[in-house]
Amino acid sequence: MPSQPTTPLPTPPSATLPSWATELITLYESHAASQFILHGNISDRLILPLPTGPELGSLNDFLLRILLPRFDVVLSYDLAAGIRVEKGGEIASNWPTFKQTQSLPREPRAAIEWISAFLRYTSNLQRLGRPLIQSAIFLRSANLLAPAIRGAFNYDLAALALQIRDWASDSNLTAAPQASFLITDNLSDLHSLIATNPRAARIQLPLPTASELQSAFTITAPTYPTALAPFAGKLETPAAAMTGSSLHAVESMLKTREHKKQPITDKDLIALKKQIIENDAAGLIEFVQSDRNLDMLMGQEKVKAWLRQDIALWNQNDLKAMPMGYLFCGPVGTGKTFMVECLAGEASVPVVKLKNFRDRWVGSTEANLETIFRLLHALNRCYVFIDEADQALGKRTADSGDSGVGGRVYSMIAEEMSNTRNRGKIVWILASSRPDLIEVDLKRPGRVDVKIPLLPTTTPDESFALIRGLCAKRGAAIEPAAFDSLKDLMPRLLTPGAAEAIAVKVYRQTRTAPNTTPQQALSEVLTDYQHPVPLDLMQTQIELAIREASDADFVPAVFRK
Repeated sequence: MPSQPTTPLPTPPSATLPSWATELITLYESHAASQFILHGNISDRLILPLPTGPELGSLNDFLLRILLPRFDVVLSYDLAAGIRVEKGGEIASNWPTFKQTQSLPREPRAAIEWISAFLRYTSNLQRLGRPLIQSAIFLRSANLLAPAIRGAFNYDLAALALQIRDWASDSNLTAAPQASFLITDNLSDLHSLIATNPRAARIQLPLPTASELQSAFTITAPTYPTALAPFAGKLETPAAAMTGSSLHAVESMLKTREHKKQPITDKDLIALKKQIIENDAAGLIEFVQSDRNLDMLMGQEKVKAWLRQDIALWNQNDLKAMPMGYLFCGPVGTGKTFMVECLAGEASVPVVKLKNFRDRWVGSTEANLETIFRLLHALNRCYVFIDEADQALGKRTADSGDSGVGGRVYSMIAEEMSNTRNRGKIVWILASSRPDLIEVDLKRPGRVDVKIPLLPTTTPDESFALIRGLCAKRGAAIEPAAFDSLKDLMPRLLTPGAAEAIAVKVYRQTRTAPNTTPQQALSEVLTDYQHPVPLDLMQTQIELAIREASDADFVPAVFRK
C-alpha cells in the first residue's frame, strides 16, 4: 500500500457509480488495498458517468476514463497484446530501462518482471524526493496469465504468481502510490497465491440491477426508437422484466429488433429474458416460466396450504419466516417436478433448473458454479430447482476419485444455500427419491427449512380420482358412478407418473377401438396392470420420505403408523 497520501480518485458523486466501484475507491483511498481482483460480469457493457452525460462502455473504458484519469502512468498487459502503455508514455520513457528496451516484452514471465522493475523505479524516485508518479497496472484475462493449477507443482508459474502478489505487499514496491487490477471471469480460475492474497481486495462485478438497466434503456432509446416504441415514457417496465440479463445481451437484442423494425411488446419480454439468460449461461441453466398453479395438484391439501402461506409472506415482503429452501422427496413418479412448476406458477416467479455444470477440465466445474451464482443473484426472485439432488450436489468427503471436485462443489453450494442475504430472493428446491443420500448438512435448517414428502395414493378412492382426472384431461371422461365396478381393480400406492401412463393407455384404446368406452378401456388396462416400480423398493422410498418430513401434517394418517 502507498506509504504517502494518494491523489483521490476523480469520480462523480457516489450516487452515479455502481456499488462495486464505490467499494473499490473506498479501499484504495483508505490505503486498505492497492490490488484489486475484478471478477464476475467483467465482459459486459457498463454505464460510464461522464461529465458530458452517461455513455455505455467496456470495463477497460471505465477504468481509464472514470477511475484512473489522474494517474500519471497506466500500463496494461494480456497474452495477446503484450504490454501496452495506455497513458503516460512520456513519463515512462524517462525510465532508462524503457529507453534501452527494443520492444516491450510479450512473454508472461518477462512482462511481469518488466512491470515489477518499473514499479521499483517509481518507488526509488519517491525515496529520492522526486515528484510522485502514480501508476496503475491492469492485467486482462489474468486467469490465463496465472491460472489455477491443481496437481503437479509448477515452479515457474508459482514464481510469476508471487511477483504479482508482491505488487500489493512488498513495501519496496508500494512506497510510491500505485494500484493494480487483475481481471478474471471467475476467482476459481486464478492461481491460489493471488486469489487468496489477504492484501488483495476481491471485487465482484454483478449483473446490472433494474435501475441500471433502466438507465441503459434511457441512454440507448434514441438509437433504437422502433424497438422501444411501445415503452416510450415507461422504460422501467422492460428494465424490471429484463433483470438478470447483461447489458451486452440487451443491447444486442435491441439492435436485432431495430434492424428488423420489430417493436418489443409486453408479451415478448418473458421469452426474450429466457433466451438472453440461457444464452449468457451457456447451457448451464434452464430458465422456466410456469403457467401452472397449486390448484392443479390433486390432494396434498396440507402441503398446498403451507406453500400458499409461504407465498403470501413472500408477496408481502415479510421474509423473516420465509424458508431458505425446500426438499421434495418421495418415490419415483410422485410428481416432484410437477410440484415445483405448480409452486412457481402460483408464486409468479421463474424456476431456474441447474443443468450439467460439471466439467472434466480442471477448475471448470467451480467456474461454472460461479457463473450460475452470478446469474441467480441478478434475478429479483426465483426458485432454484435441483433434481436428483442426491447425485448433483456432491459429497463433503474428497475420496470419490474425482480429484476433489465433488467436495469443492459441495462446499460452494452449501455456502450459497446458507447465505442469509439470499433469503426472499433465492429459494432452493431439492428433489430426490433417495434423500438419505443427500449430505445431512445440506438438509439442515438454514439451508432446507421445509421437507415435504410426496407419496402415492393410499386408497382405491384416491387412485380412482387421480386416474379419472388425468383421463378427463385427454377427453376420456369417466363417470363417478364407475368407481363401484372398478374399485377392486384400483391399485394402491399409485403415483401420478404411473397414473399418467394408465390414462394414456385408456385414451389410446378409445381411439383405436371406437366402440370402447373410457370405462371399459380402464377396466381392461387395470386388469393387466403391474406396478412400474417393485413394491419393496416403493415401500423403502416411502419410508425414507416420511422420515424426512419436517411436519407431521404432511404425512397422510395411514402412513404415520
